[in-house]
Amino acid sequence: MTPKIMGSLNVTPDSFSDGGRLETAAAAIDAGLRLAEAGAAIVDVGGESTRPGALPVPLEEELGRVIPVVEGLARRGVPVSIDTRKARVMREGLAAGAIMLNDVSALTHDPESLPVAASSSATIVLMHMKGTPETMQLAPRYADVVAEVRAFLDARVAACVAAGIPESRLVRDPGLGFGKALIGRITGADVDHRLPGSLALALHAARMGCAYVRVHDVAETAQALAVWAACNPDRPAPP
Repeated sequence: MTPKIMGSLNVTPDSFSDGGRLETAAAAIDAGLRLAEAGAAIVDVGGESTRPGALPVPLEEELGRVIPVVEGLARRGVPVSIDTRKARVMREGLAAGAIMLNDVSALTHDPESLPVAASSSATIVLMHMKGTPETMQLAPRYADVVAEVRAFLDARVAACVAAGIPESRLVRDPGLGFGKALIGRITGADVDHRLPGSLALALHAARMGCAYVRVHDVAETAQALAVWAACNPDRPAPP
């Protein structure tokens, strides 16, 4: 099974990789179209930076950043995910054409987000994040990172199912980079030189049966996954 690629599109001045590069909705829409052409099965639009140390963005400002972009991409036939922690942004993003909700807080940040998700037909991405974007990379510690992340995501899936969301609509995201250190710690590379590590991790995710990989470098990831798939045509998906 080859993962689908989610192309990350940050309409923010300060995001981890591409913040500040897209100053208008038109520029962001063009960038999203290029991500789709490069191989993104879905474009993930975010208007609030969740890089380490990032501060919250006011609601109206976030709406102003993302809704025109979601509308523009959806109108052009691009499948869109809305990346937000706020229920109203989720609601308006869905109305603008988004088909997926991607919440780094796994629907815990805003008490209205779970009802919004339950009332929709969208796919829901539940991510694990240790703390908040402001604090998540301040020496994160775990007794057992795999067990703790799994327990959190299991609990969030259970809460969503109890709220009436079919488990088939839920995607678990361990939140690499959100209160965890991996590529940077292993390689020592700064954030502008981690593409080889990102590609290696995408291929490992493919080997493990991951459904999606969310990346900034879509064309490079698509090429790597295409070669991997060609080399593993009969590989069964893990149980």
